[in-house]
Amino acid sequence: MNKADLVNEVARVTDTRKEAQTAVDSVFDTITNALKEKDQVTVVGFGTFKVSNRKAGTDRNPMTGEAITINARNVPRFVAGKALKDAVEENSGE
Repeated sequence: MNKADLVNEVARVTDTRKEAQTAVDSVFDTITNALKEKDQVTVVGFGTFKVSNRKAGTDRNPMTGEAITINARNVPRFVAGKALKDAVEENSGE
């Protein structure tokens, strides 16, 4: 499922597709803005979006074999909630 498919699914319960598009965009923008502020967003039963710090390190360039430095940076993370995990697990036996 992509974003357009998600909008179409939300449109089934809203009055218009435009309202659905606005709702989906608003949710994504709100999550993005919270993560920019290093806040976390918890949706009970679904999961938690948060920011983790990836440490600096070294690696090798696969083309040249040369050692390269990888800078520390913040990365988004998602941790699935119990209800989401259980829902996925129920369908894993099919």
